[in-house]
Amino acid sequence: MNIRKRRLQKGWSQEQLAQLSGLNIRTVQRIERGQKPSLESLNALAAVFEIDLSELQGEQEMNKNNQTSQISEEERAINYVRDIKGFYSHAITYSLVISLLFIINFVTDSSYIWAWWPMLGWGIGLTSHGLNVFEVINFFGPKWEQKQVEKRLGRKL
Repeated sequence: MNIRKRRLQKGWSQEQLAQLSGLNIRTVQRIERGQKPSLESLNALAAVFEIDLSELQGEQEMNKNNQTSQISEEERAINYVRDIKGFYSHAITYSLVISLLFIINFVTDSSYIWAWWPMLGWGIGLTSHGLNVFEVINFFGPKWEQKQVEKRLGRKL
């Protein structure tokens, strides 16, 4: 349980906790926002909450690990949404440009339809992009990236 939850369980405001512990209110606010507290601050808080210092230190480590895993999951979700956005942007650009090429083709010379060739070439690229983004075929996905990083760092998996 983190400092904020313990404080709220006791029904204290941040100002009250600061007063009881002898800490500055800014220090209490920073600790509750996730900043690492000093040993003296942890001692003061452990005394106020009437718990062992080691228990409070363990909570701080657990909170740090949870924040790290949450950040990495959030980061992955953000990257995934960016990839999808990039694909949709690519698809819209493809549609507009290919449509424009067909219009130019028909206006200039409709006897030979050459716009099929760029449509086919770019379409293959767009299809590959979509398969990669939606992880249908994922040759260069997170596992591949992790293997390459480990390889570059000289670590074994």
